[in-house]
Amino acid sequence: MASDESTQPPAPSSSSSKHSDRPTSHFFPWATSPDIIRSHEKDAYITGTLTTQVQSIVRTLRGARFAHAHTDAIKNLTELLYLSLTTLIGNRTLGEEYCDVVQLEDDSLRLPALARRAGYIFSCILMPWTLQRILPAFRRRLRAKLERSIARKQAKSVYFSKEEQQKKRQNLALKFQMYILDHLDSLTSLSPIYAVNLAAFYFTGAYYHISKRLWGLRYVFSKKIGESEERIGYEVLGVLMVLQIVVQGVVHAKHVVESIHEETQSKERQDFGGDGNHLKSVYNPPSVPSLPPNTPRYDLALDAGTALNWIPAGQQRKCTLCLEPFKDPSVSTCGHVFCWICIRDWVREKPECPLCRQEALGSKILPLRG
Repeated sequence: MASDESTQPPAPSSSSSKHSDRPTSHFFPWATSPDIIRSHEKDAYITGTLTTQVQSIVRTLRGARFAHAHTDAIKNLTELLYLSLTTLIGNRTLGEEYCDVVQLEDDSLRLPALARRAGYIFSCILMPWTLQRILPAFRRRLRAKLERSIARKQAKSVYFSKEEQQKKRQNLALKFQMYILDHLDSLTSLSPIYAVNLAAFYFTGAYYHISKRLWGLRYVFSKKIGESEERIGYEVLGVLMVLQIVVQGVVHAKHVVESIHEETQSKERQDFGGDGNHLKSVYNPPSVPSLPPNTPRYDLALDAGTALNWIPAGQQRKCTLCLEPFKDPSVSTCGHVFCWICIRDWVREKPECPLCRQEALGSKILPLRG
C-alpha cells in the first residue's frame, strides 16, 4: 500500500519481469462512501425486483396466504441466492460492476478467500434472520424473569426489616432491574450498533455493513483515478449521526434522572402523609374519577363523529390487526396506525411493523390525539 488513500496489489509475474529491477505496478485507490452506497443501493434494487418476482411465483403456486406468511423467508432466500451466484463464487455483484468497485481483504489486499466470502454472506443474511426469530422469545423469557425477580425484591422490602446498608444495596439492584425491564426492547435491539457502524463508515469510507467489518472486507476502485479527479466522502453525515446519537443519549439520561427524582419525591410525600391517605385527595380528587386501565380514551366506534374526525370514514378508521374501529389509535415510526393495545401486544412478541416489517419499538409508538 503506497499510502492511506491507495492500495498497491502485486504486479503480475512474467518472464520479462523476473529480471527487471522496477516491476510495473498499478495504484487502486480506496472506494469512497458515495460509490459504496450507490453500489449497495443498486444491489438492493435488483434483489427487491427479484423478490417481487419470486413472491409472485409463490403466490401463483401456493396462494396469497402462504406467500404473505413467508415474506421474510422468501426475501432472505432470494438475497442468499443472489449473493451465492455472485460473491460466493468469486464474481462481482451487479452493483459492484455498475460502480467499478472490487472487494479486497483489508489485511492482505488480495481478493477475498472463499471462507471470508461465505462468512460474509452468513453474517449478512442468515445471522440477522436467525436473530429476528430468536429475539422475541428471548425478550419474553427475560421479561418474565425480571418481573418475578422484581416482585420478590419488592415483597422482601415490605415484609422484612433489613440493615440500612443492605436495604440500599437491594433498592439499587431493584432500580437496575426495573430500568432493564422498562427499556428491554431498546437494550436488546441492534439499531444502536448499526447507527454507530454507519457513523464510522461515513468518516472512514470503509465497512458499510457490520458483516464487512467483521470479516475485514473493503472496496477499491477497479480503474485508475486521475490526479485532478477528487473523490468526496460523506463526513458531514457522520458528524450529524454522531450529534444525533449524543443528543439521544443526553435526552435518555435526563429522562432517567427525572424519573429517579420523581420517585424520590413520591417517597417523601408518602413519608409525610403516613400511608398516603392524607394526600390522596390532592392527587386524585373525587370529581375526577379514575378510568380502568383498559378503557380507551378514544373509541372511534362510539365517537365516530367527534373523535379524530380528520381520519377519513370507512376502512381507514379500522385497525388492520383487529379489523375493528380504532381504540386509542397509535402510530409507529413507519407511519402506520393501529389500536394501542393491538400494536403494543404485537411489538412485545415481534418488534416490527405488521404491515411493512420495519423495526417498531414499544417506546417509540406515539398515540394520536385531537
